[in-house]
Amino acid sequence: QGQLTESGGGSVQPGGSLRLTCTTSRFRSWCMGWFREAPGKEREGVAFIRSDGGTKYAESAEGRFTISKDNAKDIMYLQMNSLKPEDTAMYYCAADTRKYGGTCSFGRVFDSWGQGTQVTVSS
Repeated sequence: QGQLTESGGGSVQPGGSLRLTCTTSRFRSWCMGWFREAPGKEREGVAFIRSDGGTKYAESAEGRFTISKDNAKDIMYLQMNSLKPEDTAMYYCAADTRKYGGTCSFGRVFDSWGQGTQVTVSS
């Protein structure tokens, strides 16, 4: 397994924006994703991206969040716009380092996880 490190979290007002960054080391992955976990709730998938650029979003993120990846630098991003209080959560990046190809979406098993970065949206 490689290492994943998230950054870019913080506190913003509703309607604000943040860009999360996930840096990777020692591996490349066909499928990566962003997840979040709010207090008292289960971890949920937010967005997923394949190495060929294909993406998938949770309904709550569609139209507001954009996942992207710089394959040359092995960095993944999550641009979050129009943030809402319900977006408040710990955000994690994850990668499937064992399987190449296939569907990159909800239900995929990810074996490498970062430590998380906190996003707080409040006025």
